[in-house]
Amino acid sequence: MKASHSSHATAAHNGLKVRDIMSTGVLMLDPDVTLRDAVELLSTRHITGAPVVASGKLVGVISANDILAFEADTPGVPTERPEQVEPDGLEEPEEEEWAEELEAPGAYFNEAWSDAGAEVGERFQELKGAEWDVLNEHTVEEAMSRGVRAVPPEMGVAQAAAYMLKEHVHRAIVLDHDALVGIVTATDIMRAVADGRI
Repeated sequence: MKASHSSHATAAHNGLKVRDIMSTGVLMLDPDVTLRDAVELLSTRHITGAPVVASGKLVGVISANDILAFEADTPGVPTERPEQVEPDGLEEPEEEEWAEELEAPGAYFNEAWSDAGAEVGERFQELKGAEWDVLNEHTVEEAMSRGVRAVPPEMGVAQAAAYMLKEHVHRAIVLDHDALVGIVTATDIMRAVADGRI
C-alpha cells in the first residue's frame, strides 16, 4: 500500500508541468521606467518581481530585493539641510554629529527594511520617508538583474523546482522558443503541493 501510494505520487509529480501552474498575466516593465513607478506597480499587483522587456525582447528581471539593494548602495540627496548652528563655538561638535549620521548611508535603508518578511506593499511604503528618495532619479535598467533564469513551459514542476533551488531564485521566467509566456514562482509550486496536485 505504501509503495503504491509512492508510485502514484511520483507519477503525479512527473506529470505536472510548468505550464500547468505558471502565471500568465505577467506584469512586464520597460527598462526606462523609474524605480518609483516600478515600486508602485509591484505594490499594486502584490508581487515582488517582474520581467523587463525592451522592444519585445526580454532584457532582465527586476525584483524588490534588486530595488532595495540599489537604493541601499546609492546615497540620495537630503531633502532637508541639518539645522544651522549659531556661531557660538558649538558648530564643530554639531558637524561631527551630522557626519557620524551619514557615516554609512546604507544603514538607514538596512534598518528600514529589517522586516524582510513583511508584505511587499508595506515595505515599499517605508520609502516615502523625507530623508532620502532616489527612486525618482533612477530607472529599472540601473537596478535590474540581467542574468535571467528561465524554464520552458513543458518542463516538469519537480525539475523546475530543482533548477530554482540550484539558482537560488524564487521565480523563473517561462519562455517558449524565446517568447515570454509566463512566470513560475516558488509560491506556485507550494500552492500545487498544498492543493494535492503534486
